[in-house]
Amino acid sequence: MSAERLDEINSSIVGCTRCARLVAWREAAARTPPRRFAGHRYWARPLPGFGDPAARVLVVGLAPAAHGGNRTGRIFTGDRSGDFLFQALHATGFANQPTSTHIGDGLAVIDLYIAAINRCAPPANLPTLEERANCRPYLVAQIAALERLQVIVCLGGMAWQGTLLALAELGLAARPKPVFGHGREARVGPFRLLGAYHPSQQNTFTGRLTLPMMVDVFGHARRLAAT
Repeated sequence: MSAERLDEINSSIVGCTRCARLVAWREAAARTPPRRFAGHRYWARPLPGFGDPAARVLVVGLAPAAHGGNRTGRIFTGDRSGDFLFQALHATGFANQPTSTHIGDGLAVIDLYIAAINRCAPPANLPTLEERANCRPYLVAQIAALERLQVIVCLGGMAWQGTLLALAELGLAARPKPVFGHGREARVGPFRLLGAYHPSQQNTFTGRLTLPMMVDVFGHARRLAAT
């Protein structure tokens, strides 16, 4: 069963200590929070996946934010990127509410699962190649466990590249290698990959990524998953 296998994978993720630099960073962030989070109890462990075990759509992000998911214990929860993402998911019927602030806030995602290239918050939001490779087996395992999966939405170029590498490990190498772009679509084996700019403040505050642009991507993901 998908749910049981995903639970096993998530238990392995939470206990992971493969990357010494990331272990130190995530724990240091928890010890020295910004004033707005003073007194908060941080998760400060790797983040498991989150969502519907029967999902036909998988979202792959880059990594947790030091004071977002690293604090709340749920991916894309408690930071500006998540605020933007969940608005788009709610608008397209993948989430029951447009906000996500903490575990237990009532959020549920439908027909969708959320994962990442790295499960620990990295310094400067930039995991090394070695750290990405260390974490890749978890994404490989989650893709394999999602039995109804049809569409993978990659948030940013690193997520796109990391997803292609994960699929290659499942024997689904893409030739020629598809190039990332917002709204770009590629078929890899039985899956459709969709590219989207990452909902970082660098993209959303500058207007490079707008909410209608993100809604369009997830609307297209819904249509593809229905075919």
